[in-house]
Amino acid sequence: MPLRSRLLILLLATMPLLGQAASIALTFDDGLDPAKTPHAAAWNEGLLMQLRAMEIQAMIFPSLRHTGGPAGRALVAQWSRDGHAVGNHTSRHRSLGSASVSVSDFVSDVKEAEAAFGDLPTWRKRLRFPYLKEGETATKRDDMRAWMAQNQYEPAPVSVDTSDWYFNEVFLSLSAQGEDGRLSVLRRLYVEHILSRAAYYDDLASKTLGRSPRHVLLLHVNAINARWLGDVVAALRKQGWAIIAPAEAFGDPMYAARPLVLPAGESVVWSLAKQSGVVDLRYPAEDARYEEPQLRAAGLLP
Repeated sequence: MPLRSRLLILLLATMPLLGQAASIALTFDDGLDPAKTPHAAAWNEGLLMQLRAMEIQAMIFPSLRHTGGPAGRALVAQWSRDGHAVGNHTSRHRSLGSASVSVSDFVSDVKEAEAAFGDLPTWRKRLRFPYLKEGETATKRDDMRAWMAQNQYEPAPVSVDTSDWYFNEVFLSLSAQGEDGRLSVLRRLYVEHILSRAAYYDDLASKTLGRSPRHVLLLHVNAINARWLGDVVAALRKQGWAIIAPAEAFGDPMYAARPLVLPAGESVVWSLAKQSGVVDLRYPAEDARYEEPQLRAAGLLP
């Protein structure tokens, strides 16, 4: 590993931090399109209502592919009116890790999303890469980082990645079937999934950095979180996690790191661990394939 990378990891490990040792911020990707999802407004409000009740400040990263036209963008505006920060998740939600997507194409998507949401009062120039993919080559990774620096864009990495989107697919299927008993099982497994991912990445950070950073959790604007976000937060708090604002979490020096691993992306903790030589890291770090056997064994899948 290059000397510069070793020195950065040493700095991240030794730099003192204030506040809770176990803290985590909530961020939500994508958004909803009422033209395609009849319950979009209700799910959006369900999430916001829970955040209000729990007095949590979160951050949303909407993509035009998921929000659609004016009605979907209006749902994002509701997050801003509630005081939640709004970042950039691109317009078409294309993966920079795909050989078919150039940096020029990707930058165009970033600019389109900024044009759609940049006038919201809580807009922030923070970019969340779709699928957490930051380039399959060093040239693409570094060219995109250079463009971001030139255009005053900060990255919005996550430290705790999850497969909430997959649990949401199962939730929607069971809900449509009126399977209340199996939904109760899914609720327990979903909360356990989030807790296990938080514990895993916190442990990986401790092994890599020698400390617990201020974490950023990746979730999505979807039905399962509209229903059970409060259960997730209650379980995190019961285990000693403090829920903090994303702006506070992103102030952790870990998020200033620019890992040099390829393909670039995944959780920043995962990337730093790979860069430091940790072995047996699965790729992709999170995926439905890891959760499917457990859900099938629980009788929740067809």
